Amino acid sequence: MHVSSIKIDPYMNVDAGTMAPTEHGEVFVLDDGGEVDLDLGNYERYLNITLTRESNITTGKIYQHVIERERRGDYLGKTVQVVPHLTDALQDWIERVARIPVDDTNEQPDICIIELGGTVGDIESAPFIEAMRQLKRRVGKENFLQIHVSLIPVIQGEQKTKPTQQAIRDVGRSGLVPDLIACRCDVPLEKSTIEKVAMFCQVEPHQVVAVHNVSSTYHVPLLLETQGLVTTMSNILNLESVPKSKDLIDRGQRTWAEWKRLTTQQDRLFESVNIVLVGKYTNLHDSYLSVIKSLEHSAMRCGKKLNLIWVDASNLEAQAQLDNPAEFHKAWHEVCTGDGILVPGGFGHRGTEGMIQAAKWARENKTPYLGICLGMQIAVIEFARHVCGMPQASSIELQEQCADPVVIFMPEIDPTTMGGTMRLGIRPTLFQPGSEWSRLRKLYGEKTEIHERHRHRYEVNPEYIDKLAKGGLDFIGKDDKGVRMEILELKDHPWYVGVQFHPEYLSRVLQPSKPYLGFVAAASGCLEKVSSEIGQMSNGDLLGSLTNGLNGVRI
Repeated sequence: MHVSSIKIDPYMNVDAGTMAPTEHGEVFVLDDGGEVDLDLGNYERYLNITLTRESNITTGKIYQHVIERERRGDYLGKTVQVVPHLTDALQDWIERVARIPVDDTNEQPDICIIELGGTVGDIESAPFIEAMRQLKRRVGKENFLQIHVSLIPVIQGEQKTKPTQQAIRDVGRSGLVPDLIACRCDVPLEKSTIEKVAMFCQVEPHQVVAVHNVSSTYHVPLLLETQGLVTTMSNILNLESVPKSKDLIDRGQRTWAEWKRLTTQQDRLFESVNIVLVGKYTNLHDSYLSVIKSLEHSAMRCGKKLNLIWVDASNLEAQAQLDNPAEFHKAWHEVCTGDGILVPGGFGHRGTEGMIQAAKWARENKTPYLGICLGMQIAVIEFARHVCGMPQASSIELQEQCADPVVIFMPEIDPTTMGGTMRLGIRPTLFQPGSEWSRLRKLYGEKTEIHERHRHRYEVNPEYIDKLAKGGLDFIGKDDKGVRMEILELKDHPWYVGVQFHPEYLSRVLQPSKPYLGFVAAASGCLEKVSSEIGQMSNGDLLGSLTNGLNGVRI
């Protein structure tokens, strides 16, 4: 079926753009430049869809929407209140966005999955819960299915259901009665636990879905299928009555078969690929969630187990050798023994000298390297310093008055404001004439133009391009105006690539991001094999095509 998704976050921020990754995880960027919650990345990856900024609703965004309407006089002088004006605005927003096509067929979705974040009973969640209660009446209960997610803790070996019972009572007092209860637990639920939840939460046992920890998140759909979730949902929403084209059914069956093949083989893999991630937000792994997923997609495609090694870039710097020599030597041991080195995006000065040293090691020792956004700029700085004879080269972000600013602030960006002011969203990149040798270009199927998502406010200084090129640093990809450097690659290296865009935002389980796939393949020793296979198959062949026209949306 055609499926869309919406995430509701009850925080006051208008979007996730100004939130620190160490507090809230990564900021996910959509095609239209929307800076949104990282969960929308999960939706796009799992459902193979393309969402818009409208698919992320926050308290700040919806209040701003209502206040703007009030300022225009849309409410005709009425006293504007949370109920009914805010709750009506939420329902209208959801119904409008739920009908927006999100896949390559341009067809209206049949189902919209809405995730309401927060906890039942929280003050900030109350307007959204009330809006959901009203929405159930507006669309009709036959078009509305509620799944309540609750934790089943294990205390001294016993699975406790009291927190779930209390949560269901609380949500019931708010006017919402769950159709399904998804129970999170470290271990599989016992039959007696399922029956107890069903008994005290007034549902049938088949309406209690046990979601215990599994070896990979990609196994979760299989876990849900074995519990009959598809049948249960289909019965509640009467999905059998929705017309489906043969093409859509065939595509779904092929995709599901490929998903099961690719994800279940993980448990049978014995060879690992050791990827060293040199970053500055390593204390919270969700800061790099899309990066992690892209590496996982690529490792599965290469038939390897991913062994991701986290290295705090600050521990690679000379000062760390004085302050904490044990961490310094451990970090350098990880870098020197890794199969591949990845430097992802980020902001600020901290740890950047350590990243430069890691890029230098990768270049000199022929270790596969991938630099994303800041990681590409780091590669440029390193090359300028150690190959092109510019020892003082740096970025004005890191050193405002440096002698050789090889990375500069983008001239069209306002440095005094934040929030949605960067170069955001999907943009074209053109492979340059003479780049036919490029390993990355081959992975893109020898395309001359590609489209990837961006999020940055600094860029390589155009005034230094000729000097860097003479030293051997090839900028094989530029923007559509030919002035902004998008891709760099070293010719005499197994894999040394930097990209200004964020390819992880478009990586899918069955269609890994090309820069990440090439990087992991090079680190695994199978780049030629993977490149040859991609050359024989266009990107669209794996999933086939869709043609279908359907009406109606179920929530």
